[in-house]
Amino acid sequence: MTKKIGLDAQTRRAFLRSAAGFGAAAWAGSALAQDALSDIINAPQRGGWDDQFDAKASRTATAVVSNNPIFSMDTIYNTQAAIGQYQQIVSSGGWPQVNPGVRLELGVSDPSVRALRQHLMVAGDLPQSAGLSNDFDSYVDGAVKRFQARHGLPPDGVLGEYSLKALNVSADVRLQQLNTNLIRLQSMSGDLGQRYVAVNIPAASIEAVENGRVVQRHTAVVGRMSRPTHIINSKIYEVILNPYWTAPRSIVEKDIVPLMRKDPEYLKKNAIRLIDGQGNEVSPETIDWNAEKAPNLTFRQDPGKINAMASTKINFHNPNNEYMHDTPSQGLFNKLARFESSGCVRVQNVRDLTTWLLRDTPGWTRQQIEATIRSGQNTPINLAVEVPVYFKYITAWAAKDGVVQFRDDIYQMDGEQELALQTTTGIEPITGGNGALPQ
Repeated sequence: MTKKIGLDAQTRRAFLRSAAGFGAAAWAGSALAQDALSDIINAPQRGGWDDQFDAKASRTATAVVSNNPIFSMDTIYNTQAAIGQYQQIVSSGGWPQVNPGVRLELGVSDPSVRALRQHLMVAGDLPQSAGLSNDFDSYVDGAVKRFQARHGLPPDGVLGEYSLKALNVSADVRLQQLNTNLIRLQSMSGDLGQRYVAVNIPAASIEAVENGRVVQRHTAVVGRMSRPTHIINSKIYEVILNPYWTAPRSIVEKDIVPLMRKDPEYLKKNAIRLIDGQGNEVSPETIDWNAEKAPNLTFRQDPGKINAMASTKINFHNPNNEYMHDTPSQGLFNKLARFESSGCVRVQNVRDLTTWLLRDTPGWTRQQIEATIRSGQNTPINLAVEVPVYFKYITAWAAKDGVVQFRDDIYQMDGEQELALQTTTGIEPITGGNGALPQ
C-alpha cells in the first residue's frame, strides 16, 4: 500500500513538472492557477518575427506519443492529475475563445492571434515566455501543432475548421469529459492479460500490448454513427488469410441491391458470387433486382486484391458479426475522420498485427504468412492461444508523458453536444464493417 501511494504521488509530481515545463501557469499549483489568465494577459509583449523564431520548438512540438498502454494504472493516475489541473483552469476562468477573421497559420499577423496565444498558454501548449503579440510566429506554430497532435488532428500548424472547433471547446466541458472517461478507464484497471489488443473507437486506433508495454500501434477505420462499432470484451480466435467476404443481409438490402439496379455488372466486376442454400452458384441474370425483397441468397466475394477485406480477416467472439480486417482502400487511413465502416474495424499494416497474433501458433512465421497471401488460397488459421481484445470508448485521457489527449465524441456518449464536433455526415455507402462493400 505504501509503495502504491508513493507511486501515485510521484506520478502526480511528474505531471506537474511536465506541465510547468511547457509554461502553463494554471498547471503549476493552485496559487498560480488562480491568477493564470491575468498572468497571461499581462505577459511581456513581443516584437516582430526576427526575435521569435525557434525552429527547434516547431520540430519537437508534436512529440506526444508514448509506449504506455491507454489501459494502465499510469493512465489512470495521470488522468486524475489532469482533472485536478483542469479544475484549477476552470476556477481561474478557463481559456479565451478564438474567433479569427482570417486563416491563422505561420506568417499571419492578426489581432485574434493574441487570444490564440492566451488560450495555448492556459492549455499548456505554449510557454509564457513566448509573450503576447498579434504575430503567428514559430512558437505559436509549434504550440498549435502540439495542440493538434493531442486532439487527434493532423499537426500542420494551420487553424482550419476542425482545429478551431476543437480549440473553442470550453475548459469546463473538457473537465467533464475527463471525469467521464476516468470512470471508463477505471473499469479497465483489472488484469487484461499478458498479451492483448485494445481498440479505442473514438481515436480510431489499435494497440497491441505485451507485458504492460505497447509493442505495436495501428491506425484504424471504425463504424460511422449510423452503424457504430460495438463496445465489447472478447478474444481473438482466428485469422483468415485470403478470406472470402460474405455480405451481411443489411448490406445486401441497403447497398448491393440498389447498386445492381444501377449497374447489372456490379457483382461480376467485384467477383461476388450468388450461392443458394445447397451451395450452388446462381446466375445474377436470373434474379429480379427490382423486386420488393432482396433475393434469399448468400452474396460471397472471392479472395483477391479487390476483396473487401483484402488479405486478412481477424475473427473474435461477438454476437454482432463484427471483425477486424485489411482493406484494398488504404487511402482511408489518411483521412481526418476515420468513422466510415458499418461496424467492423479496418487495420492499417494488418500483416504486422497478424504476425504478432500468430507468434505462438506453430508454422506461421511472417515469411509463411506472406507466401500464403501471395498464393491467393483461402486459409483459416486457429490461434494456438486466443488473444484478449477490448473494444472501448475513450475520448479523453492523460498518458505517461503527461500530455492530455482529447478525441471527438463521435457516438455522442459523453453527454455534451459540444464534443460531437467532427461527426462526418453524408458518408458514401461503400464502406467496411459487418462486412465491407467493395468499390
